[in-house]
Amino acid sequence: MMMGGDSGAVAGGLARHIPVLAGRAVDWLGVHAGGVYLDATFGAGGYTRAILATPGARVIGIDRDDRATAAGAALAEQSQRRLVLASGRFSDLQTILATHGIAAVDGVVFDLGVSSMQLDEAERGFSFRLEGPLDMRMGRDGPSAADVVARASERELAAIIATLGEERHARSIARAIVKSREAQPIMTTRALADLVAAIVRSRPGLIHPATRTFQALRIFVNEELNELADGLAAAERVLRPSGRLVVVAFHSLEDRIVKTFLTERGRAPASSRHRPQVASAPLTFRLLTRRPETPDEAEITTNPRARSAKLRAAERTDAPARPEANETLLPRLPSLADVVGSRA
Repeated sequence: MMMGGDSGAVAGGLARHIPVLAGRAVDWLGVHAGGVYLDATFGAGGYTRAILATPGARVIGIDRDDRATAAGAALAEQSQRRLVLASGRFSDLQTILATHGIAAVDGVVFDLGVSSMQLDEAERGFSFRLEGPLDMRMGRDGPSAADVVARASERELAAIIATLGEERHARSIARAIVKSREAQPIMTTRALADLVAAIVRSRPGLIHPATRTFQALRIFVNEELNELADGLAAAERVLRPSGRLVVVAFHSLEDRIVKTFLTERGRAPASSRHRPQVASAPLTFRLLTRRPETPDEAEITTNPRARSAKLRAAERTDAPARPEANETLLPRLPSLADVVGSRA
């Protein structure tokens, strides 16, 4: 997630946005001359600019939003071939690196969630504060939020909103959506926001009543938690020994996935005298942040969106990457294909 403001004197000039916890994230990456780093969520290029400020460092920037990579073309040109940009999902980062002849990197950084640029573009449909189509897709492919709202059952909608939005009024919202769409399709951000606001009451100064519902739909439409689990496993495969993984998360479910992934791979299981010792797989990471780092008050004052950010960092060991799947990291929900595809 990006914040507004100028980044100062970094490679490529002033950036329109700065990532939350930028300084600490880049410090944890341990950037050095000759190192190759993967910015898995390029956005406005804030992390990339900071990495390129180290002479001789190279960056591969990935973003599933091709508008972001297109906007970064000038920075790539100014970088003297030290920056390569690619459009794609970070779950495919290993394949993307391979297409550029890169098998391993010295660091991977993830800045999760939606960017300020996307929120500020009404036509993208991410914000309940701006009138626009109910889209929410970070890329330009696949079902939109309007498709999910139109086709998901009441039970599916309630599960999505309750789990991914942590909204306690999820059942009432789902019921209202189903009833409303029978009369007229819900196609705009304003229509959905007004519907939710009629159910979820909030006092002045608190978050907008539709915040959690919009968050849940965005995460579901973009399959963000699945992408995160797969992206972390891919990062494990491409990091060199002593390479660094840095993740900044804004949602409790995101942070829980990151914490679980790193704990499983960076901490030996506790032994017990009541149970026989069980051989465990070699640890693939060394934890660098025992507890997540969070923004200080100055950063929160400058950018209130930073308030929920948590940073975790770890260093790759020389143990082979683990082959197991990451389904255990994910909450139990119907898939996007099940919800939309079965009713297409």
